Amino acid sequence: MTDAKLLRDMFQAIAILIDEATFKLTPDNIQLRAMDPSRVAMIDFLWPKTIFDEYECDQPQKMCVNITEFLKLLRRTAKDEIIELTLNPETARLQISITGHYTRTFNMPTLEPQEEETPTPKITFKATAKTTTEGLRQAIEDAQLVSDHVRIEVDTEKLTLNATGDLMGATITLKKNSDALLDLQTQEPSKATFSLSYLAEIIKAASATSEIATLQFANDMPIQIDFHQPKEGKLTFYLAPRIEVE
Repeated sequence: MTDAKLLRDMFQAIAILIDEATFKLTPDNIQLRAMDPSRVAMIDFLWPKTIFDEYECDQPQKMCVNITEFLKLLRRTAKDEIIELTLNPETARLQISITGHYTRTFNMPTLEPQEEETPTPKITFKATAKTTTEGLRQAIEDAQLVSDHVRIEVDTEKLTLNATGDLMGATITLKKNSDALLDLQTQEPSKATFSLSYLAEIIKAASATSEIATLQFANDMPIQIDFHQPKEGKLTFYLAPRIEVE
């Protein structure tokens, strides 16, 4: 049982990358780690049981749901409504009860869980930037005005986004300890180029769940974006770099 808006915001972030999600349910938490169909981006999500007002899970199990169909129900919820989810493994159905000014109950079939485990990328990061999610979102939207990709660069004092299109170019600079760039740690200057369509969708969706984002990357390596969550929750995205041809 949990807050409807919290659940809706999280599922909207998940829906950016995948249509079907296999959640691992344990007595202590709910986990999801999955790649998008093109294998360009990955989501790593965890909610401890403390996120929920009530949580019961006697033994580890898996639950696979169609995210698009589930979101249709979640988008019918209003602020301050409560959702209760009940999984019945025997019938392979998920019951969704929404309580607010009135109560409605839906049930939907679960899908065959994905058995293949998605490993966590093993990357040695050389730079870490802590930003406000809103500041990062605005910078990405500025870059989108001129291009479909952006080169992110860091040195000891700033994080820079460079975008170059057919007609225009843009340089967006976030200085260390500014309102947008809260902290910056660098072992060495680093840069990599990424798809703006992926970045924009990820940050727009995740901004509803978090006010702070931490970026980690290295030269021409995948970027890790961790959106800070309450009560030791985790919402992390990985995005592969765009390969530039000289």
